[in-house]
Amino acid sequence: MVALLEDIPQKGLLRGQVGTVVESLAPGVYEVEFSDDWGQAYAFLALHSGQLMRLRYEPSNRAA
Repeated sequence: MVALLEDIPQKGLLRGQVGTVVESLAPGVYEVEFSDDWGQAYAFLALHSGQLMRLRYEPSNRAA
């Protein structure tokens, strides 16, 4: 799971929208699927790693 770090207005996507990486296309380039709460995909985009933030759902092993 990733979140956008920037708006992509031509696709109607805003900073913070959450997507799923579905494929690695090249080093640092990923195909990302954006879908609604019902699982209906509304956008697929090839995005660079600098446009994305990886979301983490588990604590890291580092001390806080």
